[in-house]
Amino acid sequence: QRKRQAAFGSVGRRIPYRILHVINQDGESLGNMHRADALRLMDQHGLKLVLLRENVEPPVYRLMTGQQIHEEQLKRAEKKKASPKPGMYTKELSFSSAIAKNDLETKTKQIAQWIEKKHHVKVTVRQAK
Repeated sequence: QRKRQAAFGSVGRRIPYRILHVINQDGESLGNMHRADALRLMDQHGLKLVLLRENVEPPVYRLMTGQQIHEEQLKRAEKKKASPKPGMYTKELSFSSAIAKNDLETKTKQIAQWIEKKHHVKVTVRQAK
């Protein structure tokens, strides 16, 4: 319940606004209508009203099936995972081209650990003097 609310705001019958802009399940605009008319339409078609944008006047709601709601939640979760997180670190490693074999192996192991931890890694190789 909490995840659904976080993803969409309100789903279903709890609508705090009197006038809504309603979009049907195919993405076509049905125009502005009163909350009671939108609920009646929702019941007739067996769909749910989902808040898309509330910062506009009137707020935009869409009629969706349960499957469409689930798919939209999955899309938003994937998008959230793909976006860089505020705690994401970039690790930078710099070494000479005349590095010893053991040192190179140690550094490659360290780079592999950083990549497993989902850090961004930047490697700089300097030319030996």
